[in-house]
Amino acid sequence: MTPELTALALAGLLQAVQFHLFAIPANLELGTGYTSGPRDRPPSRELSTLTGRLQRAMNNHFEGLILFTLAVVVVTLGNQSTQVTQSAAWAYLAARILYIPAYAFGWRPWRSVIWAVGFFATLTMILASLI
Repeated sequence: MTPELTALALAGLLQAVQFHLFAIPANLELGTGYTSGPRDRPPSRELSTLTGRLQRAMNNHFEGLILFTLAVVVVTLGNQSTQVTQSAAWAYLAARILYIPAYAFGWRPWRSVIWAVGFFATLTMILASLI
């Protein structure tokens, strides 16, 4: 397996970890009656600030994972794996790991800086595969 695919697999596992980091407190705060139901109405109480941030961080990773997956597929199927693409893949994963506490604890401006590292690492992979 290429390093880029390994980073993608680990990013997928990170997404599962993020889901649990959000889902457990959300179930405790909203109750399983609401979270296991169809959610046709807004919850009767709001999520705590931390749980809301964990949800937004998780959703942000879903969004970033789409572009990162595309980059890994392009690099892998194009047989374009290089030290640059491998480093960028690990930079993306490291950024996504750091993004969780950065978002959860409101690190400003570091949350945005960390997000940008992951985003530009992904773009680097795509651009490097075209060269």
